[in-house]
Amino acid sequence: MILKGNERGHGNELAKHLLNARDNEHVELHDLRGFACDDLAGAMQESEAIARGTRCQNHLFSLSLNPPEHEDVPVEVFEAAIDRIEGRLGLEDQPRAIVFHEKEGRRHAHAVWSRIDGDEMKAINLPWYKTRLNEIARELYREHGWEMPDGFRDKGQRDPLAFTLEEWQQAKRTKQDPKHTKSLIRESWAGSDSREALEAALREKGFWLAQGDKRGFALVDWRGETYSLSRMSGAKTKELKARLGDPKALMSVDETKAHIGERLSPKLRNWAKEEQARAEKAGLAAQFQREQMVQRQRRARQQLKSQHEERWLAEEKKRAERTPKGIRGLWGWVTGKNRKIRNENEAEIARAQQRDRAEKQEAIRKQLAERRNLQRQVKLAREKQQARIAELNRDVARAIKMGRVPEQQDSKQKQRSRTLDQKRERDRGNDFNPN
Repeated sequence: MILKGNERGHGNELAKHLLNARDNEHVELHDLRGFACDDLAGAMQESEAIARGTRCQNHLFSLSLNPPEHEDVPVEVFEAAIDRIEGRLGLEDQPRAIVFHEKEGRRHAHAVWSRIDGDEMKAINLPWYKTRLNEIARELYREHGWEMPDGFRDKGQRDPLAFTLEEWQQAKRTKQDPKHTKSLIRESWAGSDSREALEAALREKGFWLAQGDKRGFALVDWRGETYSLSRMSGAKTKELKARLGDPKALMSVDETKAHIGERLSPKLRNWAKEEQARAEKAGLAAQFQREQMVQRQRRARQQLKSQHEERWLAEEKKRAERTPKGIRGLWGWVTGKNRKIRNENEAEIARAQQRDRAEKQEAIRKQLAERRNLQRQVKLAREKQQARIAELNRDVARAIKMGRVPEQQDSKQKQRSRTLDQKRERDRGNDFNPN
């Protein structure tokens, strides 16, 4: 289970992120402890109000818990992991919230603690929390028999194509896979031995080399997005300068954007937008299926919740009727019969809670399995979409170089290829699954 935590403030923004049902298919506020409010936004506001009595700015500790992709992890495992973490970090009994997210057939959890000790009115210090989280993560992998990521065994084996939050947000704007973008740039860097060779390789993929503002070298694509060459290529600043020379010899980022804009005529721009829209249509069918499935699953979960609430009320009524009233109730108190009935009711409540939780977990497990099956189709559609966008990037770079839209003959050839692809898919049938 990958554990990522950080000290932070801005509880209102965090609450909005955790309750975001647009980017997540299912969102569940699982637990609130130690807050007067019974909703997450109010709890974060309450925590922030208490923190104002101290000098602490990052008054929250936010943690994400991500189990292996294809493992069905019960709620109890998440809860036990969270309890262990707060014990190791010294956050026992601190106000806490737990939220579950589901997306693309994966379920993960977020936990948020207030770091402010209400009695002492000071923030709890969390020294070496990243090291402790990594220790707990390794323990969880071993205890549950999960396959441990290579990066845990050896830091040198960490995924070189892993991307940051900033890169992910940039990829959402451009509709591109951040790993694919990084892979293309690394491929260009590895296959070049000079600045001229690198510029030529990058141009073919739709990137222009520029002088960065903070970093020595930057990349600009035809959309105007900026990338750090050092971060995307994995090369250190010293390596970049040794191979590419002085970055001041290049145009600045703004000058490069203007250079691209001058050559991207209205006709070229409109053509590029049309091709981009055509490429994005590759995933519309799978996207529609996903949305339909999510809505159906949400309705099923709401129906199950209503059934549990109705059954709970009926069972509570029966339990209340067991306790005698009036003189019989007084006599039951004297003889100890009431205590026996109360103990039986408490045991029945515990069994009923466990039953409802098990039913809910089984429903979630089945829905996750269904969603994972669809995700395989979504992945194939995304790969096709990314291939078309990569092709578009190359075409736009070539069009800018030529100063005109590519020949109509090229477009017709691509259209014929797409028609053949569509025919092959129809011949395979709706139930075709390459996996």
